Amino acid sequence: MYTDFYKLTGKPFQLTPDPDFYVDTKTHRKAMAYLTYGLAQAEGFIVVTGDIGAGKTTLVARLLQQNEDRRTLIGNVVTSQVDGSDLLRLAASAFGLPAEREDKSSLLARLESMLRTKHREGVRVVLIVDEAQNLPFDALEELRMLSNFQEGGQPLMQTILLGQPEFRARLAAAPNLEQLRQRTIASHHLEPMRADEVQNYVESRLNRCGWKNDPAFTDDAYREIYEWSGGVPRRVNNLSGRILLFGSLEGTHEITGDLVRDVVSDLEEDDAVPERHRALANQVMNNSQMGTESDALAERIESVSLRTDKHQKVLQQLLHLVTDLSQQVDEMAERLGQDAEA
Repeated sequence: MYTDFYKLTGKPFQLTPDPDFYVDTKTHRKAMAYLTYGLAQAEGFIVVTGDIGAGKTTLVARLLQQNEDRRTLIGNVVTSQVDGSDLLRLAASAFGLPAEREDKSSLLARLESMLRTKHREGVRVVLIVDEAQNLPFDALEELRMLSNFQEGGQPLMQTILLGQPEFRARLAAAPNLEQLRQRTIASHHLEPMRADEVQNYVESRLNRCGWKNDPAFTDDAYREIYEWSGGVPRRVNNLSGRILLFGSLEGTHEITGDLVRDVVSDLEEDDAVPERHRALANQVMNNSQMGTESDALAERIESVSLRTDKHQKVLQQLLHLVTDLSQQVDEMAERLGQDAEA
């Protein structure tokens, strides 16, 4: 809708990573320099960390795009919590190898054969592993072992690890990751954009979609965008897309700080809805739990009542027996007395 209103050729703030929309901020420029050096070494591990939405995937996609003239085979793996064997299976699948029912030794054999074939063909192999902070030690160790594959003294595969800040801290401190640290030839942590970089970021993405200064953004609009986003690219994209939609609905051709604040209020209200839903869900769960506890209490009371009834019946039976025995004793005593008198 807003693309027609503002006569844009596309969506400048789509959330899907696209190397064509890469913007060279200070932190991204520094990261690109490190990664270009690392990729040129054609060995070891390259590590890129950053907060959620910092632009890690876009950065690596841009790096590979700049090197697409070279013959390169790229495998992408997005991990969650997988063990070593599962990661090998994911890596094999990423390179188009059958892996679903293969055991570990077969997976390694297939991967090694593929790597040697590509090396002889002059094709570089790069494995990109996203969400690396979720990988357990055995999975990271399998990646390190894959880096041992060599031919003629040259490594057959290079690995790029993308992760959140906790992976950076873990890699730096964990004693059992020393060998992986020694094989990391380049690393960089992506910081958020500075306040003075937000305007260039927004306008660079708009320009890629044929922006002709419509809508125009005021200085206070950019300040508000930075204030809400903290300079995180994905948050900037999310807010900016909503700003354009809101502006087109309002029929305005100028984005002001007041308009941005209105959009932020809408976003925060949208974010608050799931919170209310979660609160309601928790209340329902608590009520359900209370109901469950009440049911359990009722069951216990009923059980105690049944046991009490049983005990009462037993006591009554015992009392009857005692009464009967007492009567029998009295009768025997009376007969003995009569016999003695006779």
